[in-house]
Amino acid sequence: MRIEDYGMLGDLQTAALVGKDGSIDWLCLPRFDSPACFAALLGDDAAGFWRIAPASGGMCARRRYRGDTLILETEWETPDGTVRLIDAMPPRGEAADVVRVVEGVSGRVPMRTTLRLRFDYGRIVPWVRHLDGQFEAVAGPDAAWLKTPVPLEGRDMSTFAEFTVAEGDRVPFVLTYRPSHEPRPRRVDPEQALRDTEAFWTEWTGRFRYDGRWEDAVRRSLITLKGLTYKPTGGIVAAATTSLPEQLGGPRNWDYRYCWLRDATFTLQALLGTGFADEARDWREWLLRAVAGDPSDLQIMYGIDGTRRLPEYTLDWLGGYEGSAPVRVGNAASGQFQLDTWGEVLHGLHLGREAGIGAVQNAWDVQKALLDFLEGHWDDPDNGLWEVRGERRHFVHSKVLAWAGVDAAVRGVEKHGLDGPADRWRKLRDRIHADVCENGYDADQGTFTQFYGSRGVDAALLLIPQTGFLPWGDPRVVGTVDAVERELYRDGFVLRYDTRADGGVDGLPGSEGAFLACTFWFADALVGIGRREQATELFERLLGLRNDLGLLSEEYDVATGRHVGNTPQAYSHVGLVNTARHLSGTAAAVRTSRGPNR
Repeated sequence: MRIEDYGMLGDLQTAALVGKDGSIDWLCLPRFDSPACFAALLGDDAAGFWRIAPASGGMCARRRYRGDTLILETEWETPDGTVRLIDAMPPRGEAADVVRVVEGVSGRVPMRTTLRLRFDYGRIVPWVRHLDGQFEAVAGPDAAWLKTPVPLEGRDMSTFAEFTVAEGDRVPFVLTYRPSHEPRPRRVDPEQALRDTEAFWTEWTGRFRYDGRWEDAVRRSLITLKGLTYKPTGGIVAAATTSLPEQLGGPRNWDYRYCWLRDATFTLQALLGTGFADEARDWREWLLRAVAGDPSDLQIMYGIDGTRRLPEYTLDWLGGYEGSAPVRVGNAASGQFQLDTWGEVLHGLHLGREAGIGAVQNAWDVQKALLDFLEGHWDDPDNGLWEVRGERRHFVHSKVLAWAGVDAAVRGVEKHGLDGPADRWRKLRDRIHADVCENGYDADQGTFTQFYGSRGVDAALLLIPQTGFLPWGDPRVVGTVDAVERELYRDGFVLRYDTRADGGVDGLPGSEGAFLACTFWFADALVGIGRREQATELFERLLGLRNDLGLLSEEYDVATGRHVGNTPQAYSHVGLVNTARHLSGTAAAVRTSRGPNR
């Protein structure tokens, strides 16, 4: 199936992807970053799946989320009648549960279920037995139980059943996971679990605050963001998956089941601006814990619990989505030096302080330590926002964020009365600003460039005025927006950068799709320079890319008309929320410049 054919279930600790054919093809247990027990998404059925569907097979006729929840309802119309599959993952209690209820809508529909558990990303076949009328599977540290009134049998190393559902019937299945060394969990009442799940999401969305034209789209994106949140720590993963390709059949396949520090500011803006202060506070507290320690050891990303070591390796027994190999676990980019991360953290913590969430002094102590490092290293080359695997360079976006970090420190002293050498920081801020304007701006082209000496541009340059580095009306900003449109705007969407420019800056073969977050940034930029009508048209086009459940992946392949990259992508949904707020006038689309207007 296509990437957009999947919907997401979630229990605030992990997520499952369910296809239009009723198959769960991706599920990591017990956490987002755990090995998958269903990995057919990245290989084939041999890697594990759980399908419940009419015996005649085929794609569903329609599907939807039940109201403002992550309860998925999938319907098939067959010659024998209509049947509905209700899928949910209740917010985690004693154990992780997947609840699936087959409901007869009309007629009598023959159904079939096939469960193929394969732990460790499809590599391990568990030992299966029936115990007290319940299916049990065990392999090493993992154990799972399936409870259903339907008689089950083993077939082809899978668990199989056929049954018929008549109008009014409700046939439940509950798959429960727990570490194998722990006692078998209590059985879950599937109907009560559905009620509890619906009540949780209804209560949560009741805090939603947005008064604008795109209320339904914004609410669904925030529900998706909540579904990508690891409740025990407050961390928000970039996506639920690993190795879904940025180019179909290509090698640009990365693990996104981690938390990126640079997402902090945009995520906080989205949450704080829509009424979810608790989630913003939890994310900020995760951020403080993750970065605690030696400021020189700051990483661009961490595990959902703050884990630092994320070694990258490949799963060579999986062929990859549509042959897109390799399949990667871990992310080597976690060891890169990306200067903008220091600025993002400093700016994000300042935003939290402005909003009044969390303790001030603790955050300020961390901020001063990070600033000490930034003061000595702002002029070092780095790997940049896009984690290029080529040589380090002086990326303009990185320098601008270094400026923004110092600016946040100055404002902490000026506005909040915090202690610090404000005069020294002001001089540093001015020095960075002058360096960027002198070395990162190409007067002949009338644009800022991707890095010092580059002839190419980068979509991250669109963020320059959002940091306050220069006002939107500055001719250099307007020229940069025009250059991005000229060089990176392809068939109505924006690329991160031209992978062929400057001799191939990222050090990787092939190309990629349009990065959706960048296109949202471009819409914001159009608002900022007064082209609101064009921005609205672009935003509506982006909304049209969502699948039938309102989900977005990382990128969009214009040539094939398909989603590409990991899914659902938090950065895409954060971009949707913030652009909707800007266009609706519920957020300041721009910030006034505090840098010298050189």
